[in-house]
Amino acid sequence: MKLIKAFYDRDTCQVARDLLGKYLVRIQNGIPLVVRITETEAYIGRCDKACHAYNYRRTQRTETLFAPPGTAYIYLIYGMHHCLNFVTEPEGEPAAVLIRGGQVRGGLDFISRNRFGKSPDELSAYQKKNFLNGPGKLCKALQLTRQQNGMSLPGNELFVCDCLEDVGLTTPEEDQNPLDIQTSKRIGIDYAEEAVDFLWRYMIPY
Repeated sequence: MKLIKAFYDRDTCQVARDLLGKYLVRIQNGIPLVVRITETEAYIGRCDKACHAYNYRRTQRTETLFAPPGTAYIYLIYGMHHCLNFVTEPEGEPAAVLIRGGQVRGGLDFISRNRFGKSPDELSAYQKKNFLNGPGKLCKALQLTRQQNGMSLPGNELFVCDCLEDVGLTTPEEDQNPLDIQTSKRIGIDYAEEAVDFLWRYMIPY
């Protein structure tokens, strides 16, 4: 079933861990594009200098971080890459989980064409290896942009669910194994002083 608002209305680091192995679904032209979430990062504005809303900083860009839990926060970096986040904790408390990477579980042909403009069998070994291993790659593959910023989860266009059967697919055996969750420092936040050392990046091998 779809994850409801209460799932996101919790401690951000716990939500980041609990999202691993779940399925991100983007409905595009009536087709479910499905990605198993394999990597996340937590950002918590009240104490985290890597968070856009550190110390409760409110701007036009960060306003979505103060929205109700279960809201999509999508921003643009380097003027070209979009990043998908899920707002967490109570409304008014700026915090979110960045979705950093995943594995395709449904709609492969559409996802491949979104990502590279090619069918899956036309991809090089390098392209297959680096298919969805980054937040910008994932957003491009799912055609997520600032137009979806502020979208409520769960919705009819974007949601997360527990199992593939929820979208009419079969869960592969490998997805049913216990999760081996690993933690590390987050990526690309050298400016964030002591927050650089927070072990708020979570991933499962694939």
